[in-house]
Amino acid sequence: MKLFRFSSPATFYPLAGKLIPLFWVLTALALAIGFYWGFFETPDRLGGTNPQKEYYRIIFIHVPAAWMSMWLYLMLAVWSAIGLVFNTRLSFMMAQATAPTGALFTFVALYTGSFWGHPSWGTWWDWDPRLTSELILFFLYVGYIALHSAIDDPRRGDKASALLAIVGLVMLPLIFWSINCPDPNQCAALHQRSGLSQMEGNILFAMLTMTFGLWMYSFAATLTRLRSLILEREGDSAWARDLLERER
Repeated sequence: MKLFRFSSPATFYPLAGKLIPLFWVLTALALAIGFYWGFFETPDRLGGTNPQKEYYRIIFIHVPAAWMSMWLYLMLAVWSAIGLVFNTRLSFMMAQATAPTGALFTFVALYTGSFWGHPSWGTWWDWDPRLTSELILFFLYVGYIALHSAIDDPRRGDKASALLAIVGLVMLPLIFWSINCPDPNQCAALHQRSGLSQMEGNILFAMLTMTFGLWMYSFAATLTRLRSLILEREGDSAWARDLLERER
């Protein structure tokens, strides 16, 4: 199949260069629309059993960032598994390029959650399952990055960090369960849960648009980082030397 030819760093590098501008444009458009709709076209109060005023708008960053933190970790683990099974250099590099963006979104989810929690619940932090599991996910991202950086041999670092990523995959169902716990008495928490079908239309539109914007950002940032990794790790190859000579 023709798609398999892009599994080579030499062929994927120019393709990524063509896709990155598209993803940046989609990021800018989606985030601009999402921010506008979230701040000017949504009600000034979030409904529910505990109505919250203007500060509820933090959900337009918090919820998409939390979703992306889990999605990117899944992609990190998938690329790691592909690299281990097929021993493909590009898969390991894709996983390595994904990790910093995933860690960023996880940190944003934790920070905005604390920022929201203080006026809403009167505390910056509470060790409930939802917050704690997201914090562990952040540590997994940091651990993956640190382990890969600590090993001098890139190939050994690829395999060791890939194993850590796959083992850490167990956190995703735990986070999902903590958010969608069937019995609230078993997972008592300050963190609120609201189904998408229960949201006011404008709130849902703004949240999904922001999610799409962060999704496009993850593609743009990951591919940009991937191109740097490819040049760094393939710098001794003939095609990379020729490319660098032409760019000079």
